[in-house]
Amino acid sequence: MTAICEHYAGFVGLLTGCCCMLQETWWALLLLVALLPVGRSFYVPGVAPQDFHEGAQVEIKAVKLTSSRTQLPYEYYSLPFCKPGSVLYKAENLGEVLRGDRIVNTLYNVKMNEDKKCELMCSKKKLNVEESKLVAERIQEEYYVHLIADNLPVATRLEFYPNRETGGDEEQKKVADKDVQFEHGYRLGFVDNNKFFLHNHLSFILYFHREKVEEGETHNYRVVRFEVEPQSVRVEDLKAVETEKTCTLPEASGSVLQEIDPTKDNEILFTYSVTWKESEVKWASRWDTYLTMSDVQIHWFSIVNSVVVVFFLSGTAVRLHDLCSLLKQTSEVRNGTTD
Repeated sequence: MTAICEHYAGFVGLLTGCCCMLQETWWALLLLVALLPVGRSFYVPGVAPQDFHEGAQVEIKAVKLTSSRTQLPYEYYSLPFCKPGSVLYKAENLGEVLRGDRIVNTLYNVKMNEDKKCELMCSKKKLNVEESKLVAERIQEEYYVHLIADNLPVATRLEFYPNRETGGDEEQKKVADKDVQFEHGYRLGFVDNNKFFLHNHLSFILYFHREKVEEGETHNYRVVRFEVEPQSVRVEDLKAVETEKTCTLPEASGSVLQEIDPTKDNEILFTYSVTWKESEVKWASRWDTYLTMSDVQIHWFSIVNSVVVVFFLSGTAVRLHDLCSLLKQTSEVRNGTTD
């Protein structure tokens, strides 16, 4: 009987030690979650730069859809975008899960320092009434689409002119006083006179920095900025040649917007163009522009999400503490009985 009690006491002691270790681990996790940012954040860039040769593939990936009105993120393919035959989701970590990121491949075909005037993502899509209603609803809720290229998030360039006076000198002053800002992602569409319009054409503007190399060596390029200019263009005005996957953008003055009527089927084309520009910004400084973006929206969904996780871990830690204390008392009683 004494031997059984000794074995039992040893087992309780081992379990107590494991419990205390788990308790310390939970408190560490609790501290880590408490330190997580609750505002809008970026996909964490790689620790080492990625070099591209001219003509090398620069993969454009989708991250998610977000709205400051609903605070609910959706994955990219929750809407009827052009989808590749094999959809590949990137392996997620805890931070991506908490932010609602679902990084996935897309059909954008972008190559280093190769411009494209207008190209089709896929053949003409016909949205049924249900899909049309969903797209119109997301537009009304002011959803933004988030993409990344070489881990850089896409940004929409906004230009403001504080001085609107006309005249020779004033025109020069207006350009000099131009205020440039950036916002995360691009708007899915907009509402005008109770009509819904979709941004179905994206003009990508990518900036690269040419790395210095020895004479006779091939130049390496690094992506240092990723901008987009979204446009809404009616299917008929794109003049698409589906066999060649090309299209022609109309003049800005004569283009008709791509309307989404939620009461009927809609035909749309998803197209894009690519423009590369050389930049003096080095890879180490490429995040400076993004870090200066102002974000005054309070992301209540992220805050509530973090608070719930904190309370859950706190409750678990308290339970482990009580269990640890109980096991210690049991171990002491057993040791006293054995003695």
